[in-house]
Amino acid sequence: MPLPTLNRTRRPRERVSRPVVATPSGIRIWLIAARVRTLPAAIAPVLVGTALAGWQHVFHPLRFIAALIGAIFIQIGTNLSNDYSDARRGADAEDRLGPVRVTAGGLVPPSRVLVATYLTFGVAVLAGIYLTVVAGWQLLLVGATSILAGVLYTGGPKPYGYEGLGELFVFLFFGIVAVAGSYFVQTKHLIWEAFALAVPVGLLASAILMVNNYRDLDSDRRAGKHTLAVRLGRASTRSVFATIVYGAFVLAPVTWVFGPMRPWVLLPWLTLPLAAEVVRAVRNRTDGPSLNQALANSGLLQLSFCTLLAAGLLLSR
Repeated sequence: MPLPTLNRTRRPRERVSRPVVATPSGIRIWLIAARVRTLPAAIAPVLVGTALAGWQHVFHPLRFIAALIGAIFIQIGTNLSNDYSDARRGADAEDRLGPVRVTAGGLVPPSRVLVATYLTFGVAVLAGIYLTVVAGWQLLLVGATSILAGVLYTGGPKPYGYEGLGELFVFLFFGIVAVAGSYFVQTKHLIWEAFALAVPVGLLASAILMVNNYRDLDSDRRAGKHTLAVRLGRASTRSVFATIVYGAFVLAPVTWVFGPMRPWVLLPWLTLPLAAEVVRAVRNRTDGPSLNQALANSGLLQLSFCTLLAAGLLLSR
């Protein structure tokens, strides 16, 4: 039996105003995907390695440009590959504190991100082919290994970034390999100073990743991503972070104390106030906006440090 209807006048339904979320433009989306704030980690070691060659009065502009292009596009390709792989593994959940990821956020279809990854690495390969022709076959091996390391960071059956080894690989490839490789591109040989200078550069590159993983510690733990920050916990991560940041400053003058450089290599110490600010932010803050700013400042710290270190090398001639 149908229920009786109430005879009353209906009021017009009020419209609920909702905030309009602006969708990023195409260019903006790809800039987000490239993670521009991480690019200093690619640029800085090329500056130092090339400046070391300049200390010996050797400089080939086209090789420098090719090395810079290769390093930048390997970094962007790695970021795109990580965006794609993390989304597939469910690591970039909505509760993460960092900026939106284009694949997990639905801004770009996974297939397009994958194509962009291939194209980006393709540009790096072209730069690497040129460097191989002008500087030696060793550069082909360096480039191929760097690309493979970038893909396997979060890709493959057992990504090393999920096992707490990300900072170690960043130290190796954005420190030792990048600085020594950039020097080799110019001179076709290696000296011990290239490796000594690569250590502080690699430490600051690792610090950038550590801030990122410290910010995402809780969401990574829930996703089963066992980064170094997840393994160490917040307190120990803060201590390790401060150690590697300040350790870079301690090791910067090694080529002066034990080698032929002049005190100009102490110029990077001018960035100590910025380093202290970043360390203080990581020690005292856990909110997303503060740690996102600390991440940006970590990139700025490395770029400033390495620019001054490069200037110090050139002034030591």
